[in-house]
Amino acid sequence: MDFTHFIGIDVSKETLDFSVLKTGDLLFHLQVENSLKGIKKFMNHLRKSDNKADRFLFCVEHTGVYNYHLLEYITAHELDIWVESASRIKASGGLQRGKNDKVDSFRIAQYAYKNKEYAKLWQAPREVIIQLKRLLAMRQRCVNLKKQASVPVNENVSFSSKSLSKLEARLFKQTLIALDKDLKGIEKSIKQIIDSDQELKRLFSLMVSISGIGPVIAAHVLVLTNEFKDFNNAKKFACFAGVVPFDHSSGKSIKGKPRVSHLAHKGIKYLLHMAAISVIRLGGELSDYFIRKVASGKNKMLILNAIRNKLVHRIFAVVRNGAPYQQNYKNHLFMS
Repeated sequence: MDFTHFIGIDVSKETLDFSVLKTGDLLFHLQVENSLKGIKKFMNHLRKSDNKADRFLFCVEHTGVYNYHLLEYITAHELDIWVESASRIKASGGLQRGKNDKVDSFRIAQYAYKNKEYAKLWQAPREVIIQLKRLLAMRQRCVNLKKQASVPVNENVSFSSKSLSKLEARLFKQTLIALDKDLKGIEKSIKQIIDSDQELKRLFSLMVSISGIGPVIAAHVLVLTNEFKDFNNAKKFACFAGVVPFDHSSGKSIKGKPRVSHLAHKGIKYLLHMAAISVIRLGGELSDYFIRKVASGKNKMLILNAIRNKLVHRIFAVVRNGAPYQQNYKNHLFMS
C-alpha cells in the first residue's frame, strides 16, 4: 500500500508526541496525553489539517505497557502501524545532536518515511498471548525476588556466625515459602491458558517434544513469535535471540573470529543457553556432539552457541512440519 502520511510517535508514561510527515516534509507536531482520549484528539487534528489524509503509516518504538492505548486504538480502527526496536531507529539516524520528545517523534517519522519499502506491519496478538505475556513477566519478577532473598542467605553461611545465619534463614523462611507458592500459582495459570486454547496447546506440545525445550522456554517462544506469525523462519529468530555468529573482519588489518551480536533479546538468549546446558547433561545426540567438538579442540562457548542455534532450528522445524521431534529420525530416501 502507498502511504501518504508517515506518523512518528514518541511514547512516555504520561504523553504521546506525534510528528506527521507528508511526502517527507513535516506537516505538524502535536503532544497529547497518553490515553484513548488523547489519541482521538490527535486524529481529529490530523484530519482537520489535511482532509485528504487517509493512508497513514504509524511508527513507534517498543515501549512495553506504555504502548497499550495506542495499539488498542490502532487495532480497533484497523490502521497500519510499524513497531520497531529503538536501537534500529537510533542506528539509522546517523550523528545526532540533542534529544527531546518532539525531536524523537520526528526522527521516528523520518525512519518510517525513508524505510517505507521495508515496513513490517504489526499484527495484534490474540488476547491469550497478551495474558500469557503478562504471566511470564510476573513469573520472571517472582524468580528474581526469590534469588534476591535466597542467594545472600546461602552465601552468608560461610562468612557469618551460625546464630546469625540461622536468624537470617528463619526471618526469610516465610518470604521464600510465599514466593514459592506464588510461583507455582503463576505457572499453573500459564499451563491453564495454554491448555484452554487448541492452537497454543498444539504448538506448545510440538516444542516440548524436543529434548532440552521445557515449558518455560516454549511459552516464551509462543509470546515472542506471536504464535510464529512475526517470525516465519529459524534464521530470523536465531538472529533475534543472538545465537548467530557474524564475521568480524576488514581487509588484512582486522581478522577477528566470528562472534554473536550484543543486539539480541537477552531473555530468550539466556533461556536457550540454559536449555543447551540441560540437553548436554541429559545425554544423547547433542551431548555427543558437544563431547566430540570439545575433544577436537573447539571452544566450549562456541559449541554451546551452536547447540542453541540447533535448538532454535528444531523448534521451527517441528512447527513447520506439524509433527513432534523424532530423536532417532532417519531419512529413508538416503538409505540404501
